[in-house]
Amino acid sequence: MSGAATSAKGPIPEFKQIMGHPAPLWMLFMTEFWERFAFYGIRWALVLYIVAQFYGGNAVGQADANLTYGSYLALVYAGAVFGGFIADRVIGYQRSILVGAIFMAAGLFMITLPNQDIFKLGLATIIVGNGMFKPNISAMVGQLYALNDTRRDSGFTIFYMGINAGAFFAPIITGELAERLSDGAFPAYKAVFFASGVGMLIALVWFYIGRKQLKGIGAPVGELASPKRLIGVIVGSLVVIPGVYLLLQAGAANLQIVLSILFIILALMLIVEGVREGKVSRDKTIAMMIIFFFNILFWCFFEQAGSSFTFLADQIVNRNFGEKIFPVAWFQSVNSVAIIVFAPIIAAIWVAMGKRNVNPSIPRKFGLGIIFNGLAFGLLMYALTQLIDDQGKIPFWTLFMVYVIQSIGELCLSPIGLSMVTKLAPTRLVGLGMGGWFLSTGIGNNLSGIFASHVSGESGMSVASALDGYTFGFWILLGGGVLLFLLAPLIQKLMHGVK
Repeated sequence: MSGAATSAKGPIPEFKQIMGHPAPLWMLFMTEFWERFAFYGIRWALVLYIVAQFYGGNAVGQADANLTYGSYLALVYAGAVFGGFIADRVIGYQRSILVGAIFMAAGLFMITLPNQDIFKLGLATIIVGNGMFKPNISAMVGQLYALNDTRRDSGFTIFYMGINAGAFFAPIITGELAERLSDGAFPAYKAVFFASGVGMLIALVWFYIGRKQLKGIGAPVGELASPKRLIGVIVGSLVVIPGVYLLLQAGAANLQIVLSILFIILALMLIVEGVREGKVSRDKTIAMMIIFFFNILFWCFFEQAGSSFTFLADQIVNRNFGEKIFPVAWFQSVNSVAIIVFAPIIAAIWVAMGKRNVNPSIPRKFGLGIIFNGLAFGLLMYALTQLIDDQGKIPFWTLFMVYVIQSIGELCLSPIGLSMVTKLAPTRLVGLGMGGWFLSTGIGNNLSGIFASHVSGESGMSVASALDGYTFGFWILLGGGVLLFLLAPLIQKLMHGVK
């Protein structure tokens, strides 16, 4: 690669090439692998731990656990809105990643302590750290390639495999660890959190040592290199953590009000800028806002994976798998396997349809994603009415396939989301448009916790409460998908040729 090549952030150094890609890509791949190992390592255990530790295993704690989980995920996505700004304008990408990794590791170790206030303070610390880490390491991958480098997409695909590899292995390893160290009453959830903390420390050390390979990409320059700025971000993060803790304490309903106000403000800013840029930009911005609404709908139900589906797997799924009991944690790995298997298939289908000039528009791909999500809930409806055994449990394969079907829906919707924003957002506010995408996803995640709390009911999940909740989910998703299909021609017209 020529040293004269430039990315969106400036000249690109000459890199050693490994398997046809810049060597630092593989360092970032492994850093992301360990960060995702840490993030997904605790995902399956959070709601189960809250019930076991803070409610003595009583199922009445399920509703609170679901609400806490949804709020935690919502704030993780909301935090990403601010993380990019810190990297761009305050301390640079490398420092943002390092500081974020330190806070994430600290938070993971904090949640091992058996105190509910410290637990939520630990979650708040993870949220702040993730906000500085996650969006910025992804952005650095793009900075390794020239703007017209044909390898850019395949580079991101390799990096995406790092995400899915970490998400695949984490539940398997931490789930096995929890069972082996179990005290007999409950799995060793604290060991899960500790192992995830160690994974985050590995990510931190791996990036700290490996960043020399980047040859200055993402390093702070000029005012961004000031030690005062770095200290300011660290102190500011320590100040923000109690605020995030208070949002977790305030409850999902109050958090929903805060997130909705933020989203309205952001939407107004984007629309005003769109109007200022002219009719075409205005129409594109309106189209983007409509799709944001359906994005909220999708994630509200998709994110049952870490909340109500976990209780479903624990209590209402027959997990006998030959001579082995299929661990609850392992269901979390199904999504990653499905993504890896079906991503090239879905991509090939879009290419083949494109050659025949029948490739679905962006709104219709979103609609397909929502409908597939709905079909997963339809399968649960069928299982909870027709496949219940004498012990009041549904077959293992049904929940397994629910994760697979949802993953196909995710592939129809998620990969095109960020790309869509770059094409539809007002020219001067693309970053704010990205923030809107993340914020809409966060709102969906918070609503997912509220929905999951209703599925569990006041006394814990039962076949009746699960059937009632998932039936509602099926009809809402099916109706939403059909509505988006009907609106697709209007939305496509507002997009003025964007595909």
